Formats: sequence, C-alpha cells, structure tokens
Amino acid sequence: MSRDLIHAQELKGLVREAYGAICLDTRQIAHKLYSEEELAAVPDESVSRALGVNNHLRFADIEPGETVLDIGSGAGIDTVLAAKATGPSGRVIALDFLPEMLERTSKAAADAGLDNIELLEGEMEAIPLPDDSVDQVISNGVINLSPRKRRVLAECARVLRPGGGFCVSDLVMEENALPPEVLTHPAAWAG
Repeated sequence: MSRDLIHAQELKGLVREAYGAICLDTRQIAHKLYSEEELAAVPDESVSRALGVNNHLRFADIEPGETVLDIGSGAGIDTVLAAKATGPSGRVIALDFLPEMLERTSKAAADAGLDNIELLEGEMEAIPLPDDSVDQVISNGVINLSPRKRRVLAECARVLRPGGGFCVSDLVMEENALPPEVLTHPAAWAG
C-alpha cells in the first residue's frame, strides 16, 4: 500500500472545490493583465472569469502552425489568444482536470469562432499526450496548484518537441514565509 505523503488527492479536492465555487466577476484581473486589443479578441464571458497571474503570452513567441499545450485552460483567455496566434493551420490543446473549466474553454472557443482548439481532460502531473508532441507549453497561475511541481515540469519536458518553448507565469512562495494556518487553509492553497 502506498502512502500519499503530500496529500495530493486532498489538495486536488481543495482546488476542485475552490475553483468550482468561484462565481464572482473577475474582469478587473483581465484588464490589469491584457491590453484592450487582446481582450477584444476574447469572449466577454472568459474575460469576466479571469484567474491568471500575468500575461505570459507576450513572451511566448507562438508561431502560425504550431501546436500549443495550455496547462489549466480555465475560462479560456490564454487558449483563445494562443489559438489566434497559431492560426487555422495550428492548434491549441486546452488541458484541465476540471470538466467545468473545459466547458468554459469550449464555450469561449465557439464564441470566438475558433475550431483549432482541442479539449483534453487530464492532470498536469500525467499529461495524456505522446512524447515530443507539442511546440509550446503555456500556463498561467496553475502549476503552483500542484503538490508535485517537479513531476509537472518533467511532463512538460516530455511532451515538448526538441527546441520547443516553455512560457509560464506562476506564483512562488517559500513555505517558511507563511504561518501554518495559512499554509493549511484550502482557500490559501487554491488561491
């Protein structure tokens, strides 16, 4: 019998519960991170559910025709913007372990008139794609939610083609910087 010393399933449950419960309008986050021109290309429903931590796409250098993996697609802002950058000859794979988030991304793709977005339900610690299958990996404030970050990075390296790009915005916090009551609070982990 294996023991889950990092309580991965419990933490995933906390993240699932926290993200499933978000019902407020967070468009002010989108307006802080993205230009008005970028947001004009994204459906309003995605803008109103923004949960990212930065606009990493400004540094991603996505080329037309590329295959991009978006880890933690959320409401779809970055997925839509990446799909527009790849153009119709490229594709964006939106990976999320929450079906609710994939539904939001699917709606965003349809509302934006994009047919080069594929939805993929799965975990970032075990990406359900073959080796060397994507040109770029992007993620916005999601890897920090995993208790197995090294595993996530190993999976990203596995699915990236040689010479591929990795462009991530995320949060980093030293464990000793927060009191135990914050470190163990579900909202703090998911937030």
